[in-house]
Amino acid sequence: MHLNKGHENKEVYIHVSNLVKKFGNFNAVDRISFSVFKGEIFGLLGPNGAGKTTTIRMLCGLLSKTDGDIKINGSSVRSEKALTNLIGLCPQENIHWDKLTCIEQLQFMGSMYNLKEDNLSDRSNELLQLLGLADKKNVLASKLSGGMKRRLNLALALVHDPSVVVLDEPEAGLDPQSRVLIRNFIKSLAVDKTIILTTHNMDEADRMADRVAIMDHGKILLIDTPENLKKSVGEGDILELRLSRQPTEKEISTIQIPGKSMKIKTDNNILFIRSAGLTDLIPVLTEKISALGIETESITLRGNTLEDVFIQLTGKNLRQ
Repeated sequence: MHLNKGHENKEVYIHVSNLVKKFGNFNAVDRISFSVFKGEIFGLLGPNGAGKTTTIRMLCGLLSKTDGDIKINGSSVRSEKALTNLIGLCPQENIHWDKLTCIEQLQFMGSMYNLKEDNLSDRSNELLQLLGLADKKNVLASKLSGGMKRRLNLALALVHDPSVVVLDEPEAGLDPQSRVLIRNFIKSLAVDKTIILTTHNMDEADRMADRVAIMDHGKILLIDTPENLKKSVGEGDILELRLSRQPTEKEISTIQIPGKSMKIKTDNNILFIRSAGLTDLIPVLTEKISALGIETESITLRGNTLEDVFIQLTGKNLRQ
């Protein structure tokens, strides 16, 4: 069940067991299992084509599974109808009706969930206020900016007050101000809702998710907190040096500092050095590089990222 140490006493609200989705002979999702705790923000992190969207479409009942089981609040999900009021989905592509205003969009969506008119009116106005769209309530959706349409899409997913919220690339196409608003809003939802989000944006997953499952080729490679995942790739920080040219393997060997545990690799003209106490080593390293007749154009010192974890697991960049 992928229960990490420290989570044993938390309530499992969603449990996925041996989930499979095949399209012909292609395994889009290949026997994945994971649990999501009540009130948790759970991230599915991976490149495009990893199987994230296929997974959540099965979770929401929009796509039939080939094999496996999905349980929500202890009950196996057998039909799309059983999920209607339980889950709210904000898909990657914005869905709205161009000739309806923002408030009309929410009222129309709410009517499909058979919400009472008085409750629906209050709920719609509350969501528009929370998502910074109150002054746009009577504006046609077609007249909204891309960021506003994204926020309206989130409001539509929440109008029926679901206990599970599924967000597919929630920050796609957002400007910086909208990105901050959406992040804070999603975090506030986790007070009483269980949230699953998919993303290929490592910073988004790192900032928002309580735990992250890294997916690739339809499989889950690892599940843990972002902090633990970053610790898993090794001790020490990473020094990135942009050089005037790529050093040879022989030249890289001369950059090593005797008695110091260092991992060095290159990507074109960028030199990556992982080691503890790198700040104190910078003057010595740049001097060694200069002695090779190579100029150091820029220096960046950083901690591990989720991209480092992904590269460690798959040997390729997350954006590929």
